[in-house]
Amino acid sequence: MPAITVDDITVLPRLALPDPAVANQRPVRQLTTAPSGFEGEGFPVRRAFAGVYLEDLDPFIHLDQMGEVEYAPGEARGTPWHPHRGFETVTYMLDGVFEHNDSNGGGGVITNGDTQWMTAGAGILHIEKPPEWLVAQGGLFHGFQLWVNLPKDQKLAAPRYQDIRASEVSLVASHDGGTLIRVIAGEVAGHAGPGSTCTPMTLVHLTLAPGAAVQVPWRSDYNALAYVLAGHGTIGADGLPARMGQLAVFGPGNTLTFRADEAQEARSPSLDILVLGGRPIREPVAWMGPFVMNTRDEVVQAFEDYRAGRLGRIPAVHGAPTTLRETRPTQGSRR
Repeated sequence: MPAITVDDITVLPRLALPDPAVANQRPVRQLTTAPSGFEGEGFPVRRAFAGVYLEDLDPFIHLDQMGEVEYAPGEARGTPWHPHRGFETVTYMLDGVFEHNDSNGGGGVITNGDTQWMTAGAGILHIEKPPEWLVAQGGLFHGFQLWVNLPKDQKLAAPRYQDIRASEVSLVASHDGGTLIRVIAGEVAGHAGPGSTCTPMTLVHLTLAPGAAVQVPWRSDYNALAYVLAGHGTIGADGLPARMGQLAVFGPGNTLTFRADEAQEARSPSLDILVLGGRPIREPVAWMGPFVMNTRDEVVQAFEDYRAGRLGRIPAVHGAPTTLRETRPTQGSRR
């Protein structure tokens, strides 16, 4: 899991230990295990948010861990052209290569530690796929995609695209140098990430060496979620055991605690955790397929606009598929 790293972690700024007089450890309220499934044209995913109420995820909607899978030649899969409206997609690549093109002119290629941040807003068509050379030769593929809700007054904003290189991510070390903290968006103890967010939020990737522990200060007005990407360890001050594919939902407080087990598997020598949280929007959610709106009528209008071609047109991209996926409702709000 290369992401972005440094040869000598001791040269990085250090995250100070929280002051015990003001630190309020956030307890783990729920621990779930992500079920496996398939997305797009058939690439494997783990549905990280399965079994968690939207009220506890707010402002987030959906999180898929894509892979980890070693493709043989000719096996790599992506998604066909499809629409979105009313939210943002954040794609973070750990291993492998992914291409993006959209009807708003955005596009790029991401690999180890890069992030694509697409604000669908009023509506956009896009496609995500491995490059032709990766399909031909095969290779490792591992990443995640997060859906971030937009508040009502921004759901019909103009679409935009951010290409965030791994080298732009803020790197911080824990107080003892045992943990590498990558700040992709938001901030941790004054260390800000490069991602520009419509919804106030923080997104970080932690890598803990075997036996290492870290306490991460976290805004008390944000929710807090932690998904284990690889390895084994404990989460929370009470030391709740957690492993790859599990999501922790935290209760109130201002500090998050993580610890890596002394012994890790050879294929996952460190504990890797994705930590995310944001200010809850607390608005009604109507979610059907690729559209996340506030009311059912708005979702119906989104489908009508899509079918009428008002969400954009497929651009002339050499070698790109030119067919649209027929979308179907897949999940609604629990509200």
